[in-house]
Amino acid sequence: MTGRPSRTASDAMVTQPWTHGSATTVAQAHEAFTDSHVHMLLLTDGDELRGTLVRDDLVDGLDPDAPALDAATLHARTVDPGRDLEEALQVMRDRGTRRLAVVADDGRLLGLLCLKRTLDGFCSDDDVRSRALEHGRLHRLGR
Repeated sequence: MTGRPSRTASDAMVTQPWTHGSATTVAQAHEAFTDSHVHMLLLTDGDELRGTLVRDDLVDGLDPDAPALDAATLHARTVDPGRDLEEALQVMRDRGTRRLAVVADDGRLLGLLCLKRTLDGFCSDDDVRSRALEHGRLHRLGR
């Protein structure tokens, strides 16, 4: 059967997501989440994704000076770059999440699958760049 090949997670990912070093503190993570457009922090060592953090991970009582990585996880927050995009979208809907880190087998962060607020498509590099320019944050883009 011939036809249009299916799209994969790597076809729709943002290729230069904002990242934070793995030494980011809980206080710094709280500060990052004051931006309403930030839904997930990607904690990295170089190109290696060490953990992901969402607002709900920052529970009361965490030491503000502690590494945010202690509260982070990779479980259920990553996707293989070759994953069928429709399957990845269904996973996101089932889990009620709008972000999945796209990660290679060796742990390298390749990008971020970012479901738009309207839930009808994925964010692009141009979308992220435009929003950053609007808010004077272009210097924060990239790795």
